[in-house]
Amino acid sequence: MRSIPPLAAVRVFEAAARHENFTVAAAELGMTQAAVSYQVRLLEERLGLPLFRRERRRVVLTDAGRRAGTQLAAAFDAIDAAFAGIRAEDEAVLTVSTSNTFANTWLVWRLGGFHLAHPAMAVRLLTSDALADFAAQEVDVAIRSGRGGWPGLAATRLLDIDFTPMCSPAFLAAQGGAIAPADLPRLPLINADDPWWAHWLAGEGVAAPDHASRPGVRLDSQAHEGHAAMAGQGVALLTPFFWRHDLAEGRLVRLSARTATRGYAYWLVYPETRAKVAKVRRFRDWLLAEMRKDA
Repeated sequence: MRSIPPLAAVRVFEAAARHENFTVAAAELGMTQAAVSYQVRLLEERLGLPLFRRERRRVVLTDAGRRAGTQLAAAFDAIDAAFAGIRAEDEAVLTVSTSNTFANTWLVWRLGGFHLAHPAMAVRLLTSDALADFAAQEVDVAIRSGRGGWPGLAATRLLDIDFTPMCSPAFLAAQGGAIAPADLPRLPLINADDPWWAHWLAGEGVAAPDHASRPGVRLDSQAHEGHAAMAGQGVALLTPFFWRHDLAEGRLVRLSARTATRGYAYWLVYPETRAKVAKVRRFRDWLLAEMRKDA
């Protein structure tokens, strides 16, 4: 079993010995000169011998202090090198977790721009609708949907999730060129059992149909729903932000100017303890700038 003095005192002594100056050591460590002197005195009392001679306006290492300081400097250099290697490996790869919808409709179209801006960093994208577990997975940042308020995570709101019915131009033409909200319950609705349908229809004063036992298309993400709608398989509830290019280019048509929301949003999240990590800051700044461009 090692008999090591308090590491806080050892760290202070190493800096004081390296500079042979309590004031300079205090500035390096972000402490007061009195705190440095106190920690050194604690270490001397623990060892039972002086490490410095106090002379007028200065301190001078004793022989014992010089021997200890030289060895400790080498030991701290070794510790710094060990952690520098870990930091370099960590900084070389950015792992981003996000939902299938956010990845397929927005992020993958732009992620190459982040890599071009930071060519020394590899970017790994994990897509899953399950929430990332930062404690168990090697994930640096995540983009997740919800209402916020995740303990231990810093969260930046990116985009409010609203929704409105959309379909393909061909599907609309097959219905006579116009679909009113009251017509929707009798039409093929993609993910008709989604509670968001009832929410949107209620805003139009339309009762939601009971599709619990009715055959229909059920998909696991908005990304798939949008493509099913473009293929003419029915009407989907979609977030206009994600599909604005398809709307502009005529692959999708909005059936109403009104959108609804249930208070959900997309958020950039990461552990609060990683907020100052350089690659996390770079990705956060890039992502927010890209979102502002598209807002």
